Amino acid sequence: MSSLAPFFAQIEASTIATAIRDSMLLTGTLSGVHLLGMTLIVGSVLVSSTRVAGILFHDQPVAEVTRSARRGTVVGLMISMSTGLLLVAPRIAMAAGNGVFRVKMLILLTAVVFHFAIYQPAAQGLRPVVPPAIAAGVAWLLWFSVALAGCAFILLE
Repeated sequence: MSSLAPFFAQIEASTIATAIRDSMLLTGTLSGVHLLGMTLIVGSVLVSSTRVAGILFHDQPVAEVTRSARRGTVVGLMISMSTGLLLVAPRIAMAAGNGVFRVKMLILLTAVVFHFAIYQPAAQGLRPVVPPAIAAGVAWLLWFSVALAGCAFILLE
């Protein structure tokens, strides 16, 4: 991490990071929008995975449910990642050294890769690597774990 210290210091000293650090209103707004993005992700994955697993929405075609939910997931991901980057900017050195934050980032990376490489093809019926019901459960578990790790980071910071 020490080789990244000058880079982190530069980010923390940036105008945007300073504005966020110095404004409780801006920090609170970004945090609220970040949570809305995460809610959109976890909620849309929950809806689509329950359909893919055959638990709910039996009267709706899988493709229709997953298409709508996919939009929610992508929008939520864009919102959460952009606001997350802004929120971490004022304290990036501390976050990078925090084990819980690193675990959250690892789970996030795993969730994104799994979601687009394994879950989406399984949900669309395109040569699934694992059975669609298993992919659905793992996808939801990964995204829910990202949210829990974010809570743990805030509480243990």
